[in-house]
Order: sequence, then structure tokens, then C-alpha cells
Amino acid sequence: MNNSFALPLILTLMAGMSTVLGGFMTFFVKRDNMKALSIGLGFSAGVMVYISLTEIMNSSEYMLSASFGVNLANIITFISFFAGILIAIMIDYFIPDHIESDFLDENEHCNHKHRIKRVGLITAVAIAVHNFPEGLATFLVSTEDLSLGIPVALAIAIHNIPEGIAVALPIYHASGKKRQAIWYSFLSGISEPIGGLLGMIFLKAFLPEWAVGAMFAAVAGIMVYISFDTLLPMAREYGENHHVITGIITGMFVIGLSLILL
Repeated sequence: MNNSFALPLILTLMAGMSTVLGGFMTFFVKRDNMKALSIGLGFSAGVMVYISLTEIMNSSEYMLSASFGVNLANIITFISFFAGILIAIMIDYFIPDHIESDFLDENEHCNHKHRIKRVGLITAVAIAVHNFPEGLATFLVSTEDLSLGIPVALAIAIHNIPEGIAVALPIYHASGKKRQAIWYSFLSGISEPIGGLLGMIFLKAFLPEWAVGAMFAAVAGIMVYISFDTLLPMAREYGENHHVITGIITGMFVIGLSLILL
């Protein structure tokens, strides 16, 4: 392996695997604590929406403007954003409604647990899709300028922690299995170093910057869709409105502050 690629890959791996740390944090929350579940889902939605409409969209416009100019870059970003929403709709549509019934208790609460777990699975898919181009971007930035790559990786690692919570919390709440919750948080995060690995193998040579920019905007669309279509409705159903709002605002504040500090 080229020594110049080793540290960027390590940074990308660490950023992606911080989702597992978020998964472990869910074990401090009681499974029957619906208030914590509601706040946690709202928190995750706040993180996703804030990142999508600020950090990711700005990165997309910046990358695209270098190739197409500001006006055309804004148009491509707009189109890519809603293309991402369409992709998320298709992901949601093709995930089967019946999911692993052996993990669910056969009792009056089965449908409740089934729906919560489905939120975790859909969120895991969305975050995995999001983490792939994010890992690619982290790797590319780190190989070009390590002094920029390190803070980028740290910022991504911080916001991947609540993303791990978004995946593991519903899975653990529905199944009661810690290993399963951690496994899904791992799967959602592993796509990030996979993106970095593919960047090392061939994408760095063939994928232009404008294509990465378009991918970022599509990712923002996916994140916004999953927040409004799954996380927030479930958060509101299993908690009071002010619990949801508290989670949303806290999530936005924490991720916004982390991006400013880093």
C-alpha cells in the first residue's frame, strides 16, 4: 500500500466506525423509556437535517462551482438534492414490510416493535448510503491535504456518533439484543471506509470533483427524506411534541457547535 494512502484510510475508518460508539451509547437508555426514544429520534433527525442543509449542501455547491460556475452549480445541486429524495423513496419502497419476525415478540406489542425496528433498518440504509460518498470525500481531502483531512475526519466522526444512535436505538428498543444493535450500527458505518478504499483503488483516478459534488447533494436529499418521513413521525408518535422539539433542537445545536469548534 502506498504510504501516502495509509493515514487517509485510517482516518476514514475511524470516522466511519464512530457509529459503533453511538450504538454503545444506546445501552444507557431503558428499552421502555418512550420519552428517551422520542427525544433520541428527534435528536437524530435534527442532526441529519442540519448537516444536510448546511454542511453537505455547501460542500456540494463548492465542488460543482469549480467546474460549472456558481449559477449552474446551484441548479445541479437543486436537481441532485431532489434526485436523492427520489432515491430514498425507492429505498423505502423496496424494503419489505415484513422484517425478521423471529426477532419480534409475538404479543400485543409486536406491531409496535416491528415498526420501530423498521425505522432503524431504513435509517441504517440511508446512513450507509450517506457514509459512502462521505468516506470517499474524507479520503480524497486527506490525500490532497492531510492538514485539512484530519479536522474533516474528526468532524465526521463526531456527527457519526448520533447517527449510530439513530440506527441502534430503534433496533435495541425493538429486539432487546445489544449485539444486533451494534451490528447494524457497524454496517451503517463500514460503508465509509469502503468509500475511502474504492477512492484509493480507482475512483481517485476516474471520478471528477463535480461528480462527488452531485453525490453530496443527493446524499443531503436522502438524509432530509429519512428525517421527515421516518424519524420525526415515529418520534412524535412515541412521545409528546415538546420531547420531539427538544431532541431536534439539541441535535442541531450539538452538531452545529461541533462543526464550528472543529
